[in-house]
Amino acid sequence: MRILGIDFGEKRIGIAISDPLGLTAQGVAVIGKSETFEEDIKELNKIIKKCGGVDEILVGLPKTLAGEIGIQAQKVLEFVEALKAAFKIPINTWDERLTTVQAERTLREMGLSAKKRRKVVDKSAAAYILQSYLDSKPRCFDRGERK
Repeated sequence: MRILGIDFGEKRIGIAISDPLGLTAQGVAVIGKSETFEEDIKELNKIIKKCGGVDEILVGLPKTLAGEIGIQAQKVLEFVEALKAAFKIPINTWDERLTTVQAERTLREMGLSAKKRRKVVDKSAAAYILQSYLDSKPRCFDRGERK
C-alpha cells in the first residue's frame, strides 16, 4: 500500500512516497506552487503515475505550536478539499509541526550547503511527515501485513 506524503509550503510542494509495504518514506520531488490548485494537482498526478499509483495521500497540516489552525493550515485544508475532489482515494492530514526544522537540521548535519539544502528541504520535510505517520500505524509482522 503506497502512500504519497505532501509538504504544502508557501512557494513549493515537497513530495515523498512510501515503499509498497508502507514501512519507509522517501522524498521524491519538489514542485513549484502554481497559480491554482488545479495546476498543482496536475503535477501531482504526473508524479503519482511515475510511482505506479498510490492508495492514500497524506498532507502535512502546519498547526501552530499551540496546536491551533492558523492561516497556513487553513490554506492547506483548502488544498486538501481540492485533492478530495480530484482523487477517489483517502486523503488525510497529519500534524507537521517542526518537520521542516527537523529536515533542515538533518541536512545541515549531513554537511549540505545552504544552496543544496534549499533544493531538497521540502521533499525531506515531506518524508519526515510521511515517516511519522507510518511509524504511528500498528504493524503485524507475523503475517506480513499491517492492521
